[in-house]
Amino acid sequence: MLKTSRRYALRQLAVAALAAATLALTACAPTDEADSADDTSSDTEGDTSSETPAADECTPDTMETVADGTLTIATDDPAYEPWFVDNDPTNGKGYESAVAYAIAEQLGYTAEQVTWVKVPFNKVVQPGPKDFDFDINQVSITEARRKAVDFSSGYYDVVQTVITNSGSSIDGATSVADLADAKLGAQVGTTSYTAITDQIQPSREPAVFDTNDQAVQALKNGQIDGIVVDLPTAYFMTAVQLDDGVIVGQLPLPEGETEQFGAVLGKDSPLTDCVTGAVDTLREDGVLDQIGQEWLAQQGAPELS
Repeated sequence: MLKTSRRYALRQLAVAALAAATLALTACAPTDEADSADDTSSDTEGDTSSETPAADECTPDTMETVADGTLTIATDDPAYEPWFVDNDPTNGKGYESAVAYAIAEQLGYTAEQVTWVKVPFNKVVQPGPKDFDFDINQVSITEARRKAVDFSSGYYDVVQTVITNSGSSIDGATSVADLADAKLGAQVGTTSYTAITDQIQPSREPAVFDTNDQAVQALKNGQIDGIVVDLPTAYFMTAVQLDDGVIVGQLPLPEGETEQFGAVLGKDSPLTDCVTGAVDTLREDGVLDQIGQEWLAQQGAPELS
């Protein structure tokens, strides 16, 4: 096996334009149809049953990876901004690409020891053997999914957001109650859709779309009043995809719990504790905040009461 190298320094990323570096068209935290309302909130601390492994147990020489001396990381194709840039996870640009390389660094891998593979979202969360060490693809941690796969602790705290067109019936809404009569839409099988049905509970049945592009077109056509997406995607849609798009506001966190994205591993993977430990260290050391400031920071959207 390859010897453990020195820690890989986080590459300096060029400051990108607002639309390119901080806004997103993304899978919007897809969730399984089997997830119940109780399942859609993640555990703030990830899988609390995991124990922090000793440092010498989490090195390229000791970890049981799918390829000796290599960390194989998966994501979907296409990989959207601001999570990835130019649909190229290998360049280290974008929030999730940067986080993935930071995890690799924490585990002792250089950039040259990281291999990326393309795996569709639905295949990632299905039970069964995995041809990757971990996947990073805006996958929300839920108890339903834990039955099929392992998760690291959360590397990104998700906030669901409502967007609309300027001058629409919900433009200027300041509370969730103001959305009661709205026709809202979201991508099928996402936690954004769950936020509509469980949190907003509008009187009109939500519209469901196969892709976010279809939802945007429906909003342009006046078929819906607004779309629910995660906050980075909301910035992208309102700044790039919609001529008069505006952010209505962020939805409150349900029952004070935080939905999180976590790295996905095979069920009972021998790497789960190591990847979790790496994510925890990155959070404690402020690295996740630094990466977020670089790739996701925006002026805040108002919070709906």
